[in-house]
Amino acid sequence: MGAIVYYLVYAILWCISILPFPILYFLSDCVYFFLYKIIGYRRKTVRQNLKITLPHLSDKERLKIEKNFYHQLCDMFLEMAKTLTISEDEMKKRYQFKNIELVKEFEKKNKSIILMTPHYASWEWVIILGKYIDFKGFGIYKKLSNPRFDKLVRDMRSKFDAELISTKDTVKKIKHNQSKDLHGIYLFLSDQTPSLRKGLHWEYFLGHEVPVHMGAENLARDLDMNVLYLKVSKVKRGFYEAEFIPISDCVLQEEKYAITKRFLKLSEQQILEKPDYYFWTHKRWKHIGKKNEN
Repeated sequence: MGAIVYYLVYAILWCISILPFPILYFLSDCVYFFLYKIIGYRRKTVRQNLKITLPHLSDKERLKIEKNFYHQLCDMFLEMAKTLTISEDEMKKRYQFKNIELVKEFEKKNKSIILMTPHYASWEWVIILGKYIDFKGFGIYKKLSNPRFDKLVRDMRSKFDAELISTKDTVKKIKHNQSKDLHGIYLFLSDQTPSLRKGLHWEYFLGHEVPVHMGAENLARDLDMNVLYLKVSKVKRGFYEAEFIPISDCVLQEEKYAITKRFLKLSEQQILEKPDYYFWTHKRWKHIGKKNEN
């Protein structure tokens, strides 16, 4: 039964992937109407997140952001399906890097690079970065429980010379690469909330103190890796521009938590500039006020 479901889903995704972009985005508009207007997928969570983090805006302004976000969410899902058949040239046209020369300069330092980015605009199409860099590109992801669908996700995201590493295997894999003198660029989506437990580090993010993931910074310190921020902007529908911003090229001289603070500050600036494209369905602020409970 599981195999039948997998092949059915794969067939649907493949059919979506071969659609011309105008039809793809017409389909996205239909999905938006169903997901937002009919089902109301996580609408309560999105509305609450916007109210918590953007209290200076009016209800009307937040509602506009909410609707724009759901349009982007549907676009990105269908763009992810498009990855199955999109050509390298088409992807390069639609997902451009503003200052790839900065990555080249960091590569010359002969240290692996951690690339930190929030869930903003499109993080799926960043896989085309592998066609511009000399280092090997790796993406850190959460492994799916279904092995067939996990393989599908890995195949899609590895299309342009990238390789996925599950969160559980991250430390082991990076240390192995370092021992073999294999330099890599490792993409971390570091803005989501960790499970509440003892020993978490807390920082202010969009006006509220929340627990934060320290994995990227800890690895950078342990293995002496340089750190860049990837700022992805939506130019227009189906087109994105990514800019690299230095966070640190001398991590061992940084104060503890400095890397994470800079990442959060850059993420905040980006979100406040254009909040429509942030991933608002995640319950990022669910632990407000719980710092002293652990």
